[in-house]
Amino acid sequence: MRSSSPLPRMSRRGRVTIGVLIGVFVLFTLLGWGVQAWTDWLWFSEVDYTEVFRGVLVTRLLLFLAAGLAMAAIVGGNLWLAQRLRPRMRPHSPEQATLERYRMLLGPRLGLWITAAAAIVGLFAGLSAQSRWNQWLLFLHGGNFGVDDPEFGVDVGFYVFQLPFWRFLLGLGFTSVVLALIGALAVHYLFGGVRLQGVGDRMSNAARAHLSTLVAVFVLLKAVAYVLDRRAMLLEYNDGVNVYGAGYADINALLPAKEILAYISVVVAIAIIVFSNAWMRNLVWPGISLALLGVSAVAIGGIYPWAVQTFEVKPSARDKEAPYIQRSIDATRASFGLDITQSSAYSANNLNPPESLATDTSVVPNVRLLDPQLVSETYTQLQQVRGFYDFGPKLDIDRYTLNGATQDYVVGVREINYGELTAQQSNWINRHTVYTHGYGVVAAPANRVVCGGQPFFVSGSLGERTQESCASATDLIPASQPRIYYGERMATGDYAIVGRPNADANPAEFDRPAGESGEDGEGPESYYTYTGSGGVEIGSFTRRLLYAIKEQEANFLLSEAVNDNSKLLYVRNPRDRVEKVAPFLTLDGDPYPALVDGRVQWIVDGYTTAATYPYAERVNLQQETTDELTGRGTIQLARENVNYIRNSVKATVDAYDGTVVLYEFDENDPVLKAWNKAFGGDLIKPRAEIPPALADHFRYPADLFKVQRNLLTRFHVTNPGDFYSGQDFWQVPNVPDAPDSGQKQPPYYLYTRFPGQDAPRFQLTSAVTPNGRQNLAALISGSYQDGRPTLQVLELPDQTAISGPVQVHQRMTNTNATIRQQLNLLSSNQAQVQYGNLLSLPFGNGMLYVEPVYVKSNQQDAYPLLQKVLMSYGDGGSYVVLADNVADGIKQLVEQGKQAAAGNPPPTGGEEPPPEGEEPPPPSPSATPSPGDAPPPTGELGAAAERVRAAITEVRAAQASGDFERYGRALAALDEALTAFQQAQQASGGNGTPNPPAPSGSPSPTG
Repeated sequence: MRSSSPLPRMSRRGRVTIGVLIGVFVLFTLLGWGVQAWTDWLWFSEVDYTEVFRGVLVTRLLLFLAAGLAMAAIVGGNLWLAQRLRPRMRPHSPEQATLERYRMLLGPRLGLWITAAAAIVGLFAGLSAQSRWNQWLLFLHGGNFGVDDPEFGVDVGFYVFQLPFWRFLLGLGFTSVVLALIGALAVHYLFGGVRLQGVGDRMSNAARAHLSTLVAVFVLLKAVAYVLDRRAMLLEYNDGVNVYGAGYADINALLPAKEILAYISVVVAIAIIVFSNAWMRNLVWPGISLALLGVSAVAIGGIYPWAVQTFEVKPSARDKEAPYIQRSIDATRASFGLDITQSSAYSANNLNPPESLATDTSVVPNVRLLDPQLVSETYTQLQQVRGFYDFGPKLDIDRYTLNGATQDYVVGVREINYGELTAQQSNWINRHTVYTHGYGVVAAPANRVVCGGQPFFVSGSLGERTQESCASATDLIPASQPRIYYGERMATGDYAIVGRPNADANPAEFDRPAGESGEDGEGPESYYTYTGSGGVEIGSFTRRLLYAIKEQEANFLLSEAVNDNSKLLYVRNPRDRVEKVAPFLTLDGDPYPALVDGRVQWIVDGYTTAATYPYAERVNLQQETTDELTGRGTIQLARENVNYIRNSVKATVDAYDGTVVLYEFDENDPVLKAWNKAFGGDLIKPRAEIPPALADHFRYPADLFKVQRNLLTRFHVTNPGDFYSGQDFWQVPNVPDAPDSGQKQPPYYLYTRFPGQDAPRFQLTSAVTPNGRQNLAALISGSYQDGRPTLQVLELPDQTAISGPVQVHQRMTNTNATIRQQLNLLSSNQAQVQYGNLLSLPFGNGMLYVEPVYVKSNQQDAYPLLQKVLMSYGDGGSYVVLADNVADGIKQLVEQGKQAAAGNPPPTGGEEPPPEGEEPPPPSPSATPSPGDAPPPTGELGAAAERVRAAITEVRAAQASGDFERYGRALAALDEALTAFQQAQQASGGNGTPNPPAPSGSPSPTG
């Protein structure tokens, strides 16, 4: 009887068609990869970083081949061995009859099927391995940290450089053995070595020996895993005390358990081979051995540590876990650079504005009024010149020294925004060959406004300056090359084609509007031809074809705008450019421009990170760095979990020619040393080669500061017992003018002097509050001192009454009826009030608060103008003024302080203090005291009475806001104030003193 084929045979035409389709797919795939690789090589050649391209490419190829071939050999070899070990004679059974048709199908081409299966497995293994190129390079080139872990005494370098790749190799080994075991079992079953039916043994001796050996290898790998797990325990999360690292139960129960399980695994592996093949030759005892391993893992590795944790640790966790909490504190402070923190107490017990405010020369004159987020619209409207120019949603803060005086400036770069080109301007020629660059850096002092609230521009203005009082007559911060070919507004597809056929050809690139006072260029606009060294040459037909395929744009071949001298500028965003050159760095989300020796340099902070520092806290960078400014000029970081970070690199990108330079900033970072060694040793320029003019513009990076600030809210506590209780933890406050938004208040750059500092510094500052409360707990600042990073923490007393940012804003805008009325007048149906950065400045053993008030009309193309300045001193509510400028506000605060010293409390109602030199107006009849009224209290009793008044005002404001949580807190504060008043009254004898003002049952919103 003729047997039929189990599957229909494909026709020759069908096979040819499938072959052609597969060939076309492979061809286009390889073409795409080839074009991408070739153009990447040209780009890396342009920036002179071919060692990065070559190093990464070669490493990925080698890992792909090594892992792919190894996996294919293991799986394919075991499939081939299983086929070779098939029994020659198979007992007849329905099961074997069913399998016969599959043996007939696979038998003639079994080698091809095994090769195909091994190739597929190897392909996926290779793809997985090549993505670990960074782990392999660190594994190969990593050194020592010079710090030993507190448990095993092993250098931290093992955990950072070695452990991740060992764990990957172990996972690859497990996968290969499991796949080989499954594949071998399937082949043995197919060819009768393993049977489910029939008489005799269910498994041949050869199949049993083969499969049991694979199982034994798996168990041996498990023993290796237990050994690595003992080290990896120092990286795990300790739920009992909410820190990372092995705790008491881990060290005293789980750690020895894993060691025991490693030995048991070795014994079980030997038992499996011996009992299966050399002695009893059956699977009963090997099965019992595996079962005992499983029971041991549950009992020794699970139940025993749980019992220790439950019955020994939990009843006295504070004492038992103290040494391990200390380990986490020390490791976290070391791995995140918190060990440079200088903490000092700041009592802030002065609640009266001191007279020295009026004569200060280091803090008050440098108060920053311009908010870089709000005035971006102002820069755009006043300095845009053309609709396609853009300054971005947020400007940057930098400092410059003019005429021997250093101060901070709000800096914006006038860039091309291709999204704002009109339909006429957006054709391919205009978009890529005419509108190629922006022009100029616009800067204004951060502490000065003119002409009704506008910034005083000192550089970058185009056209004639009609009002010298509104802008500097000349560029005080001049740029010898102001053209911006590389900037933050450049997207991925925003490439530019520059260069003319010869020197006599007419320039084609729009440069800037040409003024009437001698600027080059004829007519209303000036044109330019790029002369920089940047860009990939595309003059040849081969290069044009290459980039025509890459960009899928035929104009590279057809347009006359592309000539023999043409260059292609692409990857024009500074952050993207550095990321491509140094893919091993995590980059800060806020690059900033600086004028260095007349050229615009983008400065990008680069971080080296790791996730395997023993006992260190692990954080998610995206979560820790997200705040109000994220997405508004600040790029959101990726969701990367790290427990080690260093600002090891300062990278620069020239805004004109795109030159990328990586400077070493942290000379002691082992991770950066490993990366530099991995790419030849000359990738990163030494710190000594940083130009001093460039170093003058380095600033403490914002994202690193946010991570460190957030960690300091917990890890400023260095006593393990206090850390366990958590009562001294802090938190980052929400945005003061929108606390219900849930967005964190961003840190802000200031050029100022804090207590303990010899002179003003350019520093990044943030206020923190106690956990669950809103009063001020500390001020944290990050700055560079002698070129080295330093963190400073000013800690206020635990029971301080000094308000935090949210409370200060609420009190400044709600406590004083006159101020509230003026703010309401500024805000109307035709305009809206916008609040700038609320600055918390320690001064005179007290706190000075400054918050600029902007007004923006609702008319089209309106921009915010600084109209007033809210200022407060002390606890944020007692002394509050709304002034036209800082000088007037300081004068009013000092006057209020003098009146308070004379026994007259500052006004909290509807009247402002009279101007200096004028008599106060006569009191209204309703305010005139009757003969029986007692005089106002003074001294401690007066302060207690004022505290009651402030508490009543807060109760009324809270009730008016409809915030029940705030209302509850206000009532509690009022109760405390009344108690304090009664105690003060008793201490003063209680004679002739007035009763405290009582809160109304239905307070009005205006108080």
